[in-house]
Amino acid sequence: MEEQKRKWRRFSKELSLINNLDDGCLMHIFSFLSPIPDRYNTALVCHRWRFLACHPQLWLRVDRSAKDLSQPGVYPNIEIAVSAARPGDTILVAAGGSHRVSNIKIEKPLCLIGAGESPDDTTLICSRSSDSALEFMSTCKLANLTVRAELGCCLLHRSGRVTIDGCILQCESNPLDHLSYAIISTAGASEVVSSALKTCINSVSVLRTRIEGGAKAVLTSGTLSLQRVRVIYTRTSLFFWFEVEGGDKNTVQSASVELPIS
Repeated sequence: MEEQKRKWRRFSKELSLINNLDDGCLMHIFSFLSPIPDRYNTALVCHRWRFLACHPQLWLRVDRSAKDLSQPGVYPNIEIAVSAARPGDTILVAAGGSHRVSNIKIEKPLCLIGAGESPDDTTLICSRSSDSALEFMSTCKLANLTVRAELGCCLLHRSGRVTIDGCILQCESNPLDHLSYAIISTAGASEVVSSALKTCINSVSVLRTRIEGGAKAVLTSGTLSLQRVRVIYTRTSLFFWFEVEGGDKNTVQSASVELPIS
């Protein structure tokens, strides 16, 4: 008990010291934290830290229930937020309800994160008339979100390095289920960016992501190949870890993961 008290007194002293910093310094420190879970957790410390951790300078917010959309950094839907975002911004998508998305092209480095405690709390729904929910043409990260497609694919990868971490990708069951895929990649292994004459490496990294429905978890029509596949099977779900990237032409695997019949 005494040891716990000493630790608490030490923590309180350190917290009081850091709170002597002005808002600008604290916000600059928060900018170095990863959005999830570190920066998200700082918002739980106190009212001041919550205000600074949620400041629009650190990330943008998509909140359909927001009454005052004149607030800087608050947008009614994902498409407007993506359009307004600057390269490198983080977009926090409010939990609760569903967000309609349709062929949204992401052509700059962004991070899209669900604000709920789990990916089930924040759902992006793609209608049947759309090819995909999100179309990636730049380096991006998707985390803590559920993406549901009625037909077509949840995510379409054209180019860039895309990371999908802790998400749920759902293809709804329908008579054309054989045409549905969680992820489709049309990218080649690399491409030259003419403006900077640099080589851009294209890849998709999937980490602890649940994939449900559809004919295959991933399908490629470019030159990327499926590598380092790991699957954990539970009673109700499959959790995937895999990479889709350029590999040795002599050892290229078929870039598709078949989903077992339940």
